[in-house]
Amino acid sequence: MKTRLWLLLIALGGAVLPGCELAIIGAGSAMGVAAIEDRRAGTVQIEDEGIELRVGNRISDRFRDKVHVSVTSFNRAVLLSGEVPDEQARGEAEKIAAGVPGVRGVTNDLQVAKISSDQSRINDSFITGKVKARFVDAGRFNALHVKVVTEAAVVYLLGIVTEKEANDAVGIARTTGGVRKVVKVFEYCKSTDNICRPGGRPAARDPKPKPAG
Repeated sequence: MKTRLWLLLIALGGAVLPGCELAIIGAGSAMGVAAIEDRRAGTVQIEDEGIELRVGNRISDRFRDKVHVSVTSFNRAVLLSGEVPDEQARGEAEKIAAGVPGVRGVTNDLQVAKISSDQSRINDSFITGKVKARFVDAGRFNALHVKVVTEAAVVYLLGIVTEKEANDAVGIARTTGGVRKVVKVFEYCKSTDNICRPGGRPAARDPKPKPAG
């Protein structure tokens, strides 16, 4: 029950009990569980946080409020999502991300479009929460192994997963209300690989799971 509660708190971002001290403590414990359950090594998790910050800052310094770019780094592979004014900005943002030390690849899904509204971003956050909660409720895989990012109702799924875990996650996400598309940004491993065995050790600094095709 405790593990399920922690997972649900992570899925909902602790928002189910706003202002409650118990919820804050629970959410903090849940984040600790998330870090331990993560298939990335702790050092890689920290690297990913630094990469997101550096890429985001460099893009912001270059374009200011002319773009809306969300930066997600998982296992040092960067996903760019959001809106830019033209193809030139799209390509330049990718080059900026690729030039940050530690980045080993970039998936550029930036759209040439008008910058999304605050309401659209609130809706995206709501969709992300719903998808995560449905992962927990379905119980087909460890929900902490799949990262969910939503942009303009497009759900991006990241993580180091088996093909079955990927298929289950995609199936759940696609049938979640409000989702108009699902994009896989997975890296694959086999259930017999140490990293993907139940209770397996986190990936070392340079894990070599098969990238999504």
